[in-house]
Amino acid sequence: MKLLISHIILSAALVLIFSPGHTQSIVAANPGATTFSLKNASIYVEKKDHPVVQKAAQLLQDDIQLVTGKKPPLTHTATGKPLIIIGSADKSAIIRKLAAQKKLSLSAVDNRWEAFHISNLSNTNTLVITGSDARGTAFGVLEFSKHIGVSPWYWWADVPVVKKKEIHINRNISIIDSPLVKYRGIFLNDEAPALSNWSRMHFGGFRYGFYEKVFELMLRLKANYIWPAMWGNAFYDDDSLNIKMAEQYAIVIGTSHHEPLMRAHDEWRRYGQGRLWNYDSSAVALRDFWRTGLQRASNEKLVTLGMRGDGDEPMSQETATSLLERIIADQRTIIEEVTGKKANQTPQLWALYKEVQDYYDKGMRVPDDVTLLLCDDNWGNIRRLPRPGSQPRKGGYGIYYHFDYVGGPRNYKWINTNPLPRVWEQMHLAWEHDVKQIWIVNVGDLKPMELPISFFLDYAWNPTRISASAIQDYTAQWAAQQFGDTYKKDIAQLLAGYAKVLGRCKPELLNAQTYSLFREWKSIVDETQQLRELADDIATKIPADYHNAYFQLVHHPVLAVNNLYEMYYYTALNQNALSRKWKQANQYADSVKLKYETDSLISVQYHQLNNGKWNHMMSQTHIGYTNWQQPLANKMPLVGYLNTADALPGEPIDTIGYSAASMIPRERKDNCFFQFSDYVSMSAAHYTSAVNSNGISWTILPDHGRTGDAITAFPVTAPRQQPGNNSPRLSYDFYISKADSFDLAVYCSPTLNIYHDAEGLQFAISIDEEIPELISLNKNDNNPKNWNNWVANNIIIRSTKRYIGQPGRHTLHFWMVDPAVVLQKLELYSGNAVPGYLGFPETLKR
Repeated sequence: MKLLISHIILSAALVLIFSPGHTQSIVAANPGATTFSLKNASIYVEKKDHPVVQKAAQLLQDDIQLVTGKKPPLTHTATGKPLIIIGSADKSAIIRKLAAQKKLSLSAVDNRWEAFHISNLSNTNTLVITGSDARGTAFGVLEFSKHIGVSPWYWWADVPVVKKKEIHINRNISIIDSPLVKYRGIFLNDEAPALSNWSRMHFGGFRYGFYEKVFELMLRLKANYIWPAMWGNAFYDDDSLNIKMAEQYAIVIGTSHHEPLMRAHDEWRRYGQGRLWNYDSSAVALRDFWRTGLQRASNEKLVTLGMRGDGDEPMSQETATSLLERIIADQRTIIEEVTGKKANQTPQLWALYKEVQDYYDKGMRVPDDVTLLLCDDNWGNIRRLPRPGSQPRKGGYGIYYHFDYVGGPRNYKWINTNPLPRVWEQMHLAWEHDVKQIWIVNVGDLKPMELPISFFLDYAWNPTRISASAIQDYTAQWAAQQFGDTYKKDIAQLLAGYAKVLGRCKPELLNAQTYSLFREWKSIVDETQQLRELADDIATKIPADYHNAYFQLVHHPVLAVNNLYEMYYYTALNQNALSRKWKQANQYADSVKLKYETDSLISVQYHQLNNGKWNHMMSQTHIGYTNWQQPLANKMPLVGYLNTADALPGEPIDTIGYSAASMIPRERKDNCFFQFSDYVSMSAAHYTSAVNSNGISWTILPDHGRTGDAITAFPVTAPRQQPGNNSPRLSYDFYISKADSFDLAVYCSPTLNIYHDAEGLQFAISIDEEIPELISLNKNDNNPKNWNNWVANNIIIRSTKRYIGQPGRHTLHFWMVDPAVVLQKLELYSGNAVPGYLGFPETLKR
């Protein structure tokens, strides 16, 4: 009981629930001369205000009841004190009246997109929440809900609300905010079997009840844009109330990259009357199909243009530029006919997804008002960005990003595998290259992407507020938002830790051969074991009402990852013991079976949470892949047994492999890397010295990469540099024991050739005083074999040769040539040294 009470006290003290950039606290922990209480408060909103503003007021009414146990009345008469006045500047008469009386300034929100202002009227017990428009006002209201202690994930992750008898409001507050990215949204995709079965269980499918919950979450996360679920589903056709729900919550509806003019792809199967999805043969039918869809979509929308082949495929083997130009021209004619306005008055996008980017690269262009939706490679690496200094477009640029994917080299859609430092680094590239019109991310089943979704949308709201060095603090504050202050740092460590492990290799790609048995496997398993032990410990201490949320957001992925890694480790041990005819092969095989069974039991535990509320959500297969497509069911790795009469005694299990400590960098007292055996391994962030010049500086990206921190040059829009003399570089002192020939390996994040230069993004390498050698990071990123290796292993390794004829101390220089190159580590190795999956452990002073 003491623990529970102390936890509630700590949580209540966290009055400013995390919102990046807000330094003012609306809610006070205790009453005082400069506060007033909302006890007995009323909420005022006008009947003529926007539907979403009225909806937000109702949500706030419910939220205050969750906190205090008392539901404040919702009134249309602005009398009584204390009072919460909610109104949009463009609709609310009382807001305009207060502004005319100089009691409220609207200058901070006027003519701004989705801006809001939270303030209190001087010397009164009146709180005013207003916005420049409908969504801005709603965002302000739900921002206030976060301040009183209601997490955006209260329903979607069962995050409890800390109870308080009263809510005390600080006087003289003024919080003004608005987004820097215009359209910020999510794509529900790859939604079978998990989300589809779950939605059928609760809502009869992807119907209005389901979308009401999604749209409420989006408002609480300050998102405004969605591509609805589309695997056999059709937002407008499946339920006529879906559009009404979108209008009520003021959510902008769009369709995915291969669903033009507001028609779901599955609708062609339903209504295409057997015609081919082919513009040459079915142009008239397709135009009628699109026209009907656009007429139906009377809500606020962002219209996708273009056409891809049937089933998310290319239209043809060739780049059909002239055909696509004709299609887009016809689609814009339809837009004008349906809306009765010039096409440029309807927001549109053209997604340069997969082969469609080839059309753009070969010269195809669309009208200037159309947003070019640039895309990643489905694995979190942006494919193209406008070159700095490019002519701006009226429609601007957007990014379509992925947290989930179905396709090669392997599906990944089971649990979150997206380390936030990598998401930040790539979206920072987008932001700095003036990609500000649309940010949309494929979130798969929505759960279990809670943390990366929050981060993506918070970062999209204002990318200037979260630096690379602030991600750890962001994660801790996000943990505090869900669980209070007590364990926020430990929970942040768990969230970052499991994502880092999965960022090295997606679970669907993992197998017994991924890691070197005698160098890496045990240390990686030990790493996941340490995470599990910490997660288990917190689970025994955190108050009972947090258990459901804690299991979903933290404990489940940690348990699942540790179990999965142990299963494949025992598989590797079994294979090794079989080859040596060791009797322990049978013990290892039994362990594999146990871990395989435990995997399903962990999923069952998830499905039984909160009386089965989340049943089906962890039903995605993830063991037993043989190609890019998922298996129909999980399949245990193959193991073998020996006849014990013929088996030989083997080594004890705990003597196999290096200890976990061997993979952890330690302080180097003299800032020099010493050769160990036949190799020297240097973590990029542990440079000996750095040269910052020409307006360029080196910046460490904490926790970025597979094994530690990474480093890159800022600004990421800097011009190309000529390596040599005093140009930007990193230097690493190292010591070798004898003259030798070395392989020099440079490990970089899998950044793609964003400017599509013939030589790709470049850097240069030199040792001591030699002339720097130019090396291309990614000029062959369109080669499927290269790309498959880069994304599957989440690294690009560029190698060159060096003969070092003098033992002793030397200096390796890494020269900046192009921006956006992210360095993780450097290695020199010779003789019979063979790097493992993660290379060699960092070498230390002997």
